[in-house]
Formats: sequence, C-alpha cells, structure tokens
Amino acid sequence: MKKILSLFLFLAVVSFAGAHPSSAYVSFDGGGPVITFDSETIDFGTLVQGNEAIRTFTFTNTGDQPLVISSIKGQCGCTTFPDSWPKDPVPPGGKASFRVKYDTAVRVGMFDKKIMVYCNATNAVNGVFEVKIKGNVQAAQ
Repeated sequence: MKKILSLFLFLAVVSFAGAHPSSAYVSFDGGGPVITFDSETIDFGTLVQGNEAIRTFTFTNTGDQPLVISSIKGQCGCTTFPDSWPKDPVPPGGKASFRVKYDTAVRVGMFDKKIMVYCNATNAVNGVFEVKIKGNVQAAQ
C-alpha cells in the first residue's frame, strides 16, 4: 500500500513540476497575448563611467489577442526608461520596443539588473515578465 501511495505522490509532483510557466508557455485554452523578446538579456558590455548607456528591448506579441503593457520598472533607480513604453495595445503579430538607460555616473563595476514588464501576457508570471541588463562600468580616466 505504501508503494502505491508513493507512486501516486511521485506522479502528482512530476505533473505539477512540468506546469511552471516559462517564456515558452502557452495557455491551455490556446488564447491570449504572448510576449516574446528578441533577447531577454541585453549585455551593455564595458562602459566608461559618466557616458550615456541606452539600449533597446524589442518584443513581438506572438499570441492571438492584443498585448497591453501597463508599466515597466527597473530593479533600482539606476535604470530608467527615456521614451517610456508602448501605451497602445500591441496587436497579434505586432512588434514594439522600449529603451533602457543605465546610469553610469555613480556606479563602477559589474551590474546585473532585472527589468519588470507588467503586462497581460499569458507567459508573464503573476502579470510580470522579467528581462535583464548587464555590463561593466569602468572608472573614467
């Protein structure tokens, strides 16, 4: 009896382990917006302290319903969004982008920061899809 109970417990754990959302997640009902980034991490490379550091995240709505971005926030105050983000819904198959600025003025050294994209995508975990920026700031000469 213990073996049968253990087998059922094992099967339950395995089936739930495979149910975690990811960037490849598709809703079971087959519908909804899906946010797919060209790259989920942008490497700024080596930057010189005080120089401007702006890069662009580009994404596509690979779902079948409009994608709405309600907000984008950085992990800290060192990350800003100079042009904001798309305010209009991104239609299925539509592409959009937003720019990220990293403040190199104060911080020297390696950085690895999360960007939280608040949206209605089915592959967003609790309404948040995370992307990252990273790089290295060298002191100005």
